[in-house]
Amino acid sequence: MSLPGFSLAQRLVAGETVYAGWCALPAPIIVETLAREGFVAVSIDQQHGLWDTAATVVGIAAIRQGGAAPIVRVPLGAFDVASRVLDVGAEGVIAPMINTAADARAFVAATKYPPIGERSWGPMRAAVLAGIADLKLYLHEANANIVTLAMIETRQALDNLDAIAAVPGIDVLFVGPSDLSITLSDGKVLDPHSAEVDAALDKVIAAANKAGKVAGLYCVNAERAVACAKRGIRFLAVGSDLAMLRAGAAAQLKVLKGS
Repeated sequence: MSLPGFSLAQRLVAGETVYAGWCALPAPIIVETLAREGFVAVSIDQQHGLWDTAATVVGIAAIRQGGAAPIVRVPLGAFDVASRVLDVGAEGVIAPMINTAADARAFVAATKYPPIGERSWGPMRAAVLAGIADLKLYLHEANANIVTLAMIETRQALDNLDAIAAVPGIDVLFVGPSDLSITLSDGKVLDPHSAEVDAALDKVIAAANKAGKVAGLYCVNAERAVACAKRGIRFLAVGSDLAMLRAGAAAQLKVLKGS
């Protein structure tokens, strides 16, 4: 059963390809705008972005107000934060550097209720935002409606793909291509589109399919996202708010300087 006000898990279960906006700048109006423009999910980046807890709480509500599913990438190892952002209304959590099955289990423990995990009870804000009056309904359906995205970013993670994918409660294997390119080149190359990363994507797609999970990827632009969707990747984070702002400004300035 799907929870009222929760759409991300429903889309993925239905076999849809989900394109998500990505936001580093801690401004609720930006995430709301991306939602209103048509991204069905919008990610708040606490790991490398500028979002603190207070901004994230407001940003999650703004994304929901814009009609999209809020997702939060939490800082490295911050599984306590993962639980908290779910309590305030996030529909998905992205956890960086999930390198082993033990990492995956710790992630699930914080984000799923028993019997799958050990998430502590307290989703009052999440229930209010979603219009859920019966908290028992939230408890019974949350595990199926909260999406966990485990980031695959290292050689170790690639070596443990099948074990990570097999952990109950892990929903998406989400590739971080920049970090993966760095680790695969032993720190020599930053190239999210390298041949080594492309080969690794095939392994991630295969592992996800084998386990009945979803393959995901961060993409620097829409062209990359469309190309990778054709390969079977169904959750694709596209660009970033800062990159979009710079590109828009550059386009306008090019016209102005040529006038």
